[in-house]
Amino acid sequence: MDPLEIARWQFGITTVYHFLMVPLTIGLGIVVAALETTWLITKKQEFLRMTKFWGKLFLINFIMGVATGIVQEFQFGMAWSEYSRFVGDVFGAPLAMEALLAFFVESTFLGLWIFGWDRLPKVVHAACIWAATLAATLSAYFILVANSWMQHPVGVEIQDGRAVMTDAWAVFTNNTALVTFPHTLFGAFAVAGGFLLGISWYHLHRRRAEGIDTVDADGRVIVGEAPELGAARDKTDYFVWIKSLRIGAVVAIIAFIGVAFSGHAQAQLMFEQQPMKMAAAEAACHDGTGFSVLAVGDLSAQGQTDCSNIVAVFELPGLLSYLANEDFTTPVKGVNTLLPEYQEKYGTTYPNDPMYGANAGQEINYLPIMEVTYWGFRLMITFGGMAAVAAAIALWVTRKGTVYNNKWISRLAVLGILAPFAANSAGWIFTEMGRQPFVVAPNPSFTGIDQVFMFAAAAVSPGVSAGELLFSLIALTLIYLVLLVVEVRLLVRFIRGGIPSAMPELSKKHDDTDGTKNDQHDDDVLAFAY
Repeated sequence: MDPLEIARWQFGITTVYHFLMVPLTIGLGIVVAALETTWLITKKQEFLRMTKFWGKLFLINFIMGVATGIVQEFQFGMAWSEYSRFVGDVFGAPLAMEALLAFFVESTFLGLWIFGWDRLPKVVHAACIWAATLAATLSAYFILVANSWMQHPVGVEIQDGRAVMTDAWAVFTNNTALVTFPHTLFGAFAVAGGFLLGISWYHLHRRRAEGIDTVDADGRVIVGEAPELGAARDKTDYFVWIKSLRIGAVVAIIAFIGVAFSGHAQAQLMFEQQPMKMAAAEAACHDGTGFSVLAVGDLSAQGQTDCSNIVAVFELPGLLSYLANEDFTTPVKGVNTLLPEYQEKYGTTYPNDPMYGANAGQEINYLPIMEVTYWGFRLMITFGGMAAVAAAIALWVTRKGTVYNNKWISRLAVLGILAPFAANSAGWIFTEMGRQPFVVAPNPSFTGIDQVFMFAAAAVSPGVSAGELLFSLIALTLIYLVLLVVEVRLLVRFIRGGIPSAMPELSKKHDDTDGTKNDQHDDDVLAFAY
């Protein structure tokens, strides 16, 4: 068993799972803050209900995100101590600021928001959720500063075999971070928009299926009520879901446009900073200008000197050149051109040093796993595009005020919630795995120092055995699986419960047999939140 591969799987599983929560926390949090602000301005009851319902789902996701994110910090010392030693002087500043200026602010104001309903002035209460969500966004920026340094190291010099920060401003304004941040933020809004759309469609369909809402001869909605269900199925309930759906659809469409433009800027930097990653993403064996829509051949072949068996069967002429250079004629370097350049700059074999473990003296493979980079890049675009198209269709379908009374379309709408999650995850996996074999990618454009990089093979903790890493991999995977089951069950329970799950006082079940109301809904595990 190779400790490096086990350590990679361990960090990959925990990080990808944690990253599922991050975009929803950021995107949904800002949406909830906007909904509460709208309620303050308009005084419309549906916006209060929307704030309470979506806010409770936001809290469930936030709690799980914190629980799974803590493990990431421990892994730096547990499995990647050599990596931590190399980057520690650089990472110390952004990670400290993430904790002190962002996470603590986020946690404090979120606590005030949770317990401040009917205790704080309404404007102050709304300001608390804005402070919490903006702090979460700032937290993401500091994390991306650290990650972007791994992609494009700046502002350092090498001292005693480790990177020492000499220019904090360069680190915090790294051009890679400046383009990655808006791309990540728009991706978060895409997730939030799809989340609102799918769940709202489900509830509007339930109202149709239960015969509460009907349509006239022109297909326009006739909003009904079910007095026996109390406020859970009144007219305000209808407005909660139709407005949530349309808000979600608009957010998703705007987010996709933002993702496309910011992604283009990010890709241009990748062509400059990590050309092998983009060549692998295109399965571009030779220099050229065309964008490969579909390639055939052995993408799993980790060719050290050649990958000519891969052929593009459908190519868009000039598009790759435009993505890289904003013209249609400049050739982009392919794998067969780049491999000799990497080998000349960074060597053909790993140093014969014990810190490289079993990889010491072995040949270096500079070509990432093309199955991951090629299909990851396309899955990211495909799922993102699918989510945007679905949002546009939803806006068109609901122009007359309701959704189709079809359970299969309703199920498809709910399933569509996963598309932006999949796009975010595919993009993240592509970005990280495309950097291999480096854990800190070389920076060929860095004036004065061309050797700021670290191989992943040298980053693993030397004192940790393969057996210990395997045990921690299995243990963490099982723990995360349990957390996944808990989160999904909580989300499903509160989603199915609708508005009364967040506002039990609106449910008939909240009444005692003597006609009085309980102070707390006993079945609500998050009743403390409101």
